[in-house]
Amino acid sequence: MRKLLLLNGPNLNRLGKREPEVYGKTSLAEVESRLQQVAQDIGYELECKQSNHEGDLIDWIHNAEDEGIEGIIVNPGAFTHYSYALRDAVASVKTPVIEVHISNVHKREPFRHHSVIAEVSVGQIVGLDLYGYELALMGLIHFIKGVDHV
Repeated sequence: MRKLLLLNGPNLNRLGKREPEVYGKTSLAEVESRLQQVAQDIGYELECKQSNHEGDLIDWIHNAEDEGIEGIIVNPGAFTHYSYALRDAVASVKTPVIEVHISNVHKREPFRHHSVIAEVSVGQIVGLDLYGYELALMGLIHFIKGVDHV
């Protein structure tokens, strides 16, 4: 089966508990389970990982290419705004990456408005709550298959 990877960065293990007015009441485990089912329904296996540690995310990105993972969805959390190491990891692999954020980062604090990951990703989805993950999955598959238009 074709494989994809979902990476979630710092504090996303607190989904459902952390600022539910911003991030909702659904847990990360529930998000992952839903996405794995959607992926399976269209012929993909989705591996899910979360870490509060930058180096773990970097290692997983490098390993994804080496293991033949076809694409990565990443919510880098706060690393979005300043982790040049994570940005360079994404740039160092041929595996396509789509960046996703639950909230609309452009409507929040000014420091959240800039992503160092965006310029090396194939796309970015923000502000569509947890549904953004599903859209990122569909967009990534669309990109992998090389479909030009719907």
